[in-house]
Amino acid sequence: QVQLVESGGGLVQAGGSLSLSCAASGRTFSRYGMGWFRQAPGKEREFVAHISRSGGSTYYADSVKGRFTISRDNAKNTVYLQMSRLKPEDTAVYYCAANGGWGMQPVNYEYWGQGTQVTVSS
Repeated sequence: QVQLVESGGGLVQAGGSLSLSCAASGRTFSRYGMGWFRQAPGKEREFVAHISRSGGSTYYADSVKGRFTISRDNAKNTVYLQMSRLKPEDTAVYYCAANGGWGMQPVNYEYWGQGTQVTVSS
């Protein structure tokens, strides 16, 4: 069992930056690939970024590539999402998720946090 708790959301102006954190419980954090997803009102949950178990590989949605950076610290059981050059269309609830297998679709992630709101004003 893995419990995930996101933090760091808030209100920021367009062009600004925000950093999200996701703290995981348990001693098996390094066994999971970690992902960030987001869901805007009236829209489906969408993939944002994924990082492999070791942190050696990262993947991004085209919409955030070059602006967002995912990283992890296995010693601290934490995954991060550094967001820069934020746009109003980045406004959503952001979720972190743990994936013990393969794939980067929401169905591939077994554990989810409760989410943190990010609002980007124009």
